[in-house]
Amino acid sequence: MSRSCIVVLAKAPLAGYAKTRLIPALGPHGAARLADQLLSHAVSQAAGAGADAVVLCAAPDRHHLAFQRLQQQQNVQLSEQGSGDLGARMHRAFQQAFVLHGRVLLMGTDAPALSSSVLRAALQRLEAPPSHPASSTERGCEAIDAVFVPALDGGYALVGLRRECPALFHDMPWSTPQVMALTRQRAREAGLRFTELPAVADIDEPQDLVHLPAGWTGCEASS
Repeated sequence: MSRSCIVVLAKAPLAGYAKTRLIPALGPHGAARLADQLLSHAVSQAAGAGADAVVLCAAPDRHHLAFQRLQQQQNVQLSEQGSGDLGARMHRAFQQAFVLHGRVLLMGTDAPALSSSVLRAALQRLEAPPSHPASSTERGCEAIDAVFVPALDGGYALVGLRRECPALFHDMPWSTPQVMALTRQRAREAGLRFTELPAVADIDEPQDLVHLPAGWTGCEASS
């Protein structure tokens, strides 16, 4: 069984820096508090998924107290995203993880439905050949190269790979409804055997707050 790694790509929960599209509903400090809650939840779920390593890949750097706290509480590794657009930072995170690991999941912090059980399922898809009938994306009994968790807004909340595929990340129109469809197209063109788990909601815009778990910061703004 190949070693596995989950990378959590995250921004520091700073007012005016994190979850800025939620500021009209929550204000800058409320949006930052929700970002902190989403960050803690994502790292906790990743730490409980049974991967060999969890890396918290931070922006703008690794020094925010929230990152330091999670490193101690959840025994995760810290790295920095570096420069470039989202695709460049994602590709760099995969490159770094593949140095030591054969299966890598990359997720953000925007989808609280990415539970430990979902992450375990994604890792399992990358480990063994599919046992169910082949579909257009899963051919025969060959091992799966990639796994995705689509987002309801047309993007995706998680991508897992067994090997690098730069085409998935370069010149992608991030934060648009075309991302997942274009990713599928590029995956097929690259010859990747891929599978998808059920879609989840991202918490990006004020209307997405209805998808927060009950009792979370921001739920009151959605009612």
